[in-house]
Amino acid sequence: MTITKSEPCLIETFIGHVKDIKFLVFSSTTSLISASRDKSVMFWQIGASLTSPDLTDPKSTPYTSPIKSITLQAKDGIAISSDSDGVVRIWDLSTGLCRASFQTPAKGSCLRDIQLIDKRLILVWYAVKRIHIWDIEKREFLQAVDAPQDRVKDLRISGDGSKVFCMEKDFIHAWHIWTGKVVDKVKIYSHQYSEAFLTIDSSTVWVNFPDKGIEGWDFGVLGPSPIRQKTRPPHRPHLDFIGGIRKDRLHLPGVEDTITGQRVFQLPSRYTRPNDVQWDGQYLVAGYDTGEVLILDCNCTLAH
Repeated sequence: MTITKSEPCLIETFIGHVKDIKFLVFSSTTSLISASRDKSVMFWQIGASLTSPDLTDPKSTPYTSPIKSITLQAKDGIAISSDSDGVVRIWDLSTGLCRASFQTPAKGSCLRDIQLIDKRLILVWYAVKRIHIWDIEKREFLQAVDAPQDRVKDLRISGDGSKVFCMEKDFIHAWHIWTGKVVDKVKIYSHQYSEAFLTIDSSTVWVNFPDKGIEGWDFGVLGPSPIRQKTRPPHRPHLDFIGGIRKDRLHLPGVEDTITGQRVFQLPSRYTRPNDVQWDGQYLVAGYDTGEVLILDCNCTLAH
């Protein structure tokens, strides 16, 4: 297996936000969504001179507090954002307009995740040592489950919408999202768990530990021992990223060959580190404290 690559080439710099970038999400192979501490969501077209500023439905109120999460559901044509006041908005990917706005109890800086599951908009968040599961449109609690008491690092809904995952210092926990029953938990062995985040693929959890590399656990396996450990993603098995870029061992944003240790790409150095970096297989995008978003063409292919 060999990696063919082109050298990173800066093709665009998006300027529109006035404060630091918090989240970057690819909405298609050439479209990007950014969220900033300036309380705005912006839609960008890569390779086109026209960019769309933050758009809202005229009947809705623009964000007045920092955005805490963005979830992309490309198959449904939407992105879902949530702010620290508990306001959740559904964005139309084709127009950049806000379809709907909801008030929820998930306020402050709590960990949270949102997903449209079987036409139901479900929000989960961690607060007061519990994970709360809320039906946004019906405005009602579905479940509240006891969770780890402290050091909760990440919280995610599974890709198939059946479970909610929580990562803390020593374990990854899973619960059924509709019943609140415990699915199982796995022990994690890493001295650098605080730098790792969950990435979800259906019912499989992937974690890229800085000191151990990629590890995965399948919580969808049936049988008396329901969890099966995986070593690396079945897609792009040689690249050190899962659903987006991860940091290489030198703590500089880049993509690395996990088999040979070869650095495939590295973001050009600047005066400051980016807050978020994503890669879709061709474009590497980086968001900075200045509000700038850099777009680099970083294409590579794997060949036998």
